[in-house]
Amino acid sequence: MTIEHFDVLVVGAGISGIGAGYHLQRNCPNRSYVILEGRERMGGTWDLFRYPGIRSDSDMYTLGYSFRPWKEAKAIADGPAILNYLHETAKDYGIDRKIRYGHMVRRASWSTDDARWTVEVERGPEKEPVRFTCNFLFMCSGYYNYAEGYTPDFQGTERFRGRIVHPQKWTDDIDYAGKRVVVIGSGATAVTLVPEMAKKAAHVTMLQRSPTYVVSRPAEDGFANWLRRHLPAMTAYHLTRWKNVLFGMYFYRLCRRKPEAARKFILNGVRAQLGPDFDIDTHFTPSYNPWDQRLCLVPNGDLFEALKAKRASVVTDHIETFTETGIRLKSGKEIEADLVVTATGLNLQVLGDLKIAVDGKDVDFSKTLNYKGMMYSDVPNLASAFGYTNASWTLKCDLTCEYVCRLLNHMERTGLRQCTPRRNDPDIAEEPWIDFSSGYVQRSLDKFPKQGSKKPWKLYQNYALDIMSLRMGKVEDGVMAFTNPEPRNGAMEKLAS
Repeated sequence: MTIEHFDVLVVGAGISGIGAGYHLQRNCPNRSYVILEGRERMGGTWDLFRYPGIRSDSDMYTLGYSFRPWKEAKAIADGPAILNYLHETAKDYGIDRKIRYGHMVRRASWSTDDARWTVEVERGPEKEPVRFTCNFLFMCSGYYNYAEGYTPDFQGTERFRGRIVHPQKWTDDIDYAGKRVVVIGSGATAVTLVPEMAKKAAHVTMLQRSPTYVVSRPAEDGFANWLRRHLPAMTAYHLTRWKNVLFGMYFYRLCRRKPEAARKFILNGVRAQLGPDFDIDTHFTPSYNPWDQRLCLVPNGDLFEALKAKRASVVTDHIETFTETGIRLKSGKEIEADLVVTATGLNLQVLGDLKIAVDGKDVDFSKTLNYKGMMYSDVPNLASAFGYTNASWTLKCDLTCEYVCRLLNHMERTGLRQCTPRRNDPDIAEEPWIDFSSGYVQRSLDKFPKQGSKKPWKLYQNYALDIMSLRMGKVEDGVMAFTNPEPRNGAMEKLAS
């Protein structure tokens, strides 16, 4: 079996993997890299999800890359526009030529003696076993299971004569025009589906167990569009980016420090949209504080417009059972339906469910501490891109890519081949990986690494602090151990070349 070797192996050709390719090319031009993608297309989330109305719930001035300005009028962009942005970025920088499709990474084993990973991969539909080696493994595979979304075990589904579909499994043959639709859920996917499907369906009911905070925001950023007309594209982009970053940080801090004031502000916005006759207390007032879970964004108030027009409605209740013609609730009410969409969440995975071993010993990531939100205690030369829960995904991923490049360049300068975060402070207390009450997080939290009670093990969910830590902080911080010098003969060969 021929084994290819690369300095860096990136797993995943979604928004994080494409960003990683750019940063490696720019900051580590002497390093070879490859991107292995398990599916047959790039784009990750933005290619996988095809349900009606698919869009970002973050503005594209912060979800877009720091190095490539977003130039479209809409700040809250739809899925096809985001996917096109990713395709253009990959093509313009030649990153697309580094991607190997149909390569599903299954296992990686680190050897300290060789200072390299051996990565086991299944290639193509035949799942042909192939191997790669690399000096650094960069996981950009996201945080959820692409094969299957989460659907609760609802009673009576076998009796239902209509169709039941999870948004992650949406296909082009699903026809909802003129039909009665029930969307189960109240999160970002549900509030996207309901107004879009309401344009064609006979009626759409959003059925939720409990409410979520919903915030309306203009689909276009007037300030950004004005700047773009008067300033160079990159200047306008970064000014808008920082405006949005700072406002997001301010509002998050307000929610944490003055939750009642934030709650009042959000609910007053809903009342202004829906009017005094709508039951805001029942359908839009959660039991938790703002930002204990992620807020739901509706561009131009499209969900509220669908509700006011009576094309959609909200029911807050629990499901007792599916029937032949719909869903019976615990209150005794029955909702008739031809199509049920279970917008009930994701199944989270650690590092794409990759099996990892270090010097022959399997790694249990739930027993590790997360270093700077990107690496893991006692696991060498491995980083993962994971975005913010309270801001745009790409903000953190950009910084993570920069930091990986700093580590690679430091090792090259010092002639050391291994960087390993070491848990050497006995006063560090373990804390949950994410302080989030959302069901999809709580269901899987026991599988994930812990965070520590202080830096660099603490996840601050703060872009400004992460800039200080990842872009400006020392890589030799007393926690990251740089070891494993090149063998003397290898160093001499390098000098001779």
